[in-house]
Amino acid sequence: MSHIDLEDLEIAYRHRLHYKVCRDCGAKNPLKAIKCRRCRGKNLRAKKKGTIKK
Repeated sequence: MSHIDLEDLEIAYRHRLHYKVCRDCGAKNPLKAIKCRRCRGKNLRAKKKGTIKK
């Protein structure tokens, strides 16, 4: 099995958990987004931090 660096693992978790989701169209957006990149709507929410599928 390959050795996984903890820093790389942290970057991967951050990439998979830290973004906003548009409530209108479901597109992923950066955390700093104010408007959706796809539909330009302002109805965004943060990704829920529940379970992670591996």
